[in-house]
Amino acid sequence: MTVNLYNTDGRKIEPFIPIREGNVGLYCCGPTVYNYAHIGNLRAFMFEDILRRTLEYAGYKVKHIMNITDVGHLTDDGDDGEDKMIKAAREKGMSVWDIAAFFTDSFFSDVERLNIQKPTLYSKATDHIEDMINMIRTLEEKGFTYQAGGNVYFDSSRFPEYGKMALLDKQDLQHGARVVVDENKRNPQDFVLWFTESKFEKQAMTWDSPWGVGYPGWHIECSAMSCKYLGNHFDIHCGGIDHIPVHHTNEIAQSEAANGEKWVNYWCHNEFLLMKSGKMSKSKGGFLTLQSLVDKGYDPLDYRYFLLGGHYRSQLVFSWESLEASASARKNLIQKIGSLRKDAGPVNLSDLGDGAKEKLNDFSEHITADLMTPRCLADLWGLLKDPAIAEGEKLAAAYEMDRVLGLKMDTYEIAEESVEISEEDKALIGERAKAKKEKNFSRADEIRDIFSDRGYTLVDTPEGTILKKK
Repeated sequence: MTVNLYNTDGRKIEPFIPIREGNVGLYCCGPTVYNYAHIGNLRAFMFEDILRRTLEYAGYKVKHIMNITDVGHLTDDGDDGEDKMIKAAREKGMSVWDIAAFFTDSFFSDVERLNIQKPTLYSKATDHIEDMINMIRTLEEKGFTYQAGGNVYFDSSRFPEYGKMALLDKQDLQHGARVVVDENKRNPQDFVLWFTESKFEKQAMTWDSPWGVGYPGWHIECSAMSCKYLGNHFDIHCGGIDHIPVHHTNEIAQSEAANGEKWVNYWCHNEFLLMKSGKMSKSKGGFLTLQSLVDKGYDPLDYRYFLLGGHYRSQLVFSWESLEASASARKNLIQKIGSLRKDAGPVNLSDLGDGAKEKLNDFSEHITADLMTPRCLADLWGLLKDPAIAEGEKLAAAYEMDRVLGLKMDTYEIAEESVEISEEDKALIGERAKAKKEKNFSRADEIRDIFSDRGYTLVDTPEGTILKKK
């Protein structure tokens, strides 16, 4: 099964060919843990989960590494602005270490509730400072760095292909115009590899280094950790499209300069989730978290279903109306799968008839064509609504599709329909309880039979007697 992916490095869909047959090295930019992840952030991790599930569906063994940025870095990707961790610690009255631990746990909770698979390894930046220092030393030895104003900079002029993937050389703009001018830089597009005390007099997170006490620049952490766990040349690197012009551009430059070889074969980026007012942003405030949706009565998997309805490379506009539509669709799915689980006998995939096989083949074709999840949802519903396909085959094929969709269909049960109880019925139920207490079982049975004749069952629970349809 061939998986085709849009490669940002080349701007086209290409068949995925692994470096090592049957294996995939996958690195994903993870959260910066200074605040809750908002639902726009979670779209990126959802996309990466679908990518990994698709690769595994196609038979690959995936080694998936995701960083946790628990080192403070600046509010501007271009080495300017305030330190995010210190800003959050001040606002919340916590230490920077407590901030990092608290929001890391919050992130883990969010991805678990969305049924996003854990990576092979979560790689915390604070556990890999020495690896970052070693990579900076290698760059220094090869002549790619200079020191100015107490900081160590990467010299982009020494790397002729700087900005190639981001097409910066083809854009009608000046390199570095995106950031406030740093007078210490020789070139506007140079970036900091190591900050020292001269930059942050009250910096809380600092380490000893050959260049003085300080802490690493943001970009170096992903290069150092990905190379440590996946090697100097690996298959796929993921992130949001906002990472392309600065973060991923700088990662490529420092990694290939240090290692002297191509770093990543396939670059995969997801588009933004938008509100009606524009891109969701933590810095602007007012963003929605997953818990915000839960507080409104939605299941986290309703949001997963919503995200599946948009292709990862297309902007997706969030609204409460669209989430409600997704919740309604997932409720229908629960009822349909629950009914099949109740009534259909188990069927092996090898025993599927031609109709079910055709639906499954359509699904496989669409998911391996650059993760076309909207078409895959249509394939799922086409399967479930086809009267020519046996119920057991529908269930088996739906479960197979769910290996990628991740909607936890194997847990669906038929929800009990609630029954409105009239005041008269409440009185009868109360009379029955009193009759049982007084050991008047004939009257209790008589009341039970009254409800039974009307198509209801009385169920005694520790919370009291409830009425259910038969």
